[in-house]
Amino acid sequence: MTRIVAGSVGGRVLQVPRAGTRPTSERVREALFSRLEHLDVVAGARVLDLYAGSGALGLEAVSRGAAAVTLVETARQAADVCRRNVATLGVGDRVVVAAERAERFVERPPLAPWDLVLINPPYDLSEADLGTVLRGLVGTLTEGAVVVVERSGRAPEPDWPAGLSRFDARSYGETAVWFSEPDEPTDADAQGAGDHEEGVHG
Repeated sequence: MTRIVAGSVGGRVLQVPRAGTRPTSERVREALFSRLEHLDVVAGARVLDLYAGSGALGLEAVSRGAAAVTLVETARQAADVCRRNVATLGVGDRVVVAAERAERFVERPPLAPWDLVLINPPYDLSEADLGTVLRGLVGTLTEGAVVVVERSGRAPEPDWPAGLSRFDARSYGETAVWFSEPDEPTDADAQGAGDHEEGVHG
């Protein structure tokens, strides 16, 4: 059983697709969102949940105060489950579902920049496809935004494109989570351009 951990609809049960998805466990979601709330990137945020599955990550964000959430899921059954979960929780005013491939979705500029991007792809997603998604996010993020990638603990660290830098990594049992942020804008005349190594969220 998959439930929302905390927030305005905490404890509510989510439907989960019968096959083909891998919902983030409640323990990992609780730890992940504790970290994100410490970074102050959830409340009032515009959130993008890629490879949404049941929508558990994005719906957890809206329960904890995110202003707007987009769930992107290519599988028809899973996208339908996302829509039912949105309706059941009564959060349709803040959550939309896009039934398309994440790689295609990030090719288009968003209506407004994202504050938080949650990426929990299938374990068999290729490094090349993940790289395509990460590159597509560059330039679509607010200053101080956070991009989270959740994968198997056996998977290699994502190959971060120019424009994104990892500032943290956590391991929760068999799950690895990487946190990245947009690089600060560079200026050839700026002083102290090398001060970014610790990261905004370090």
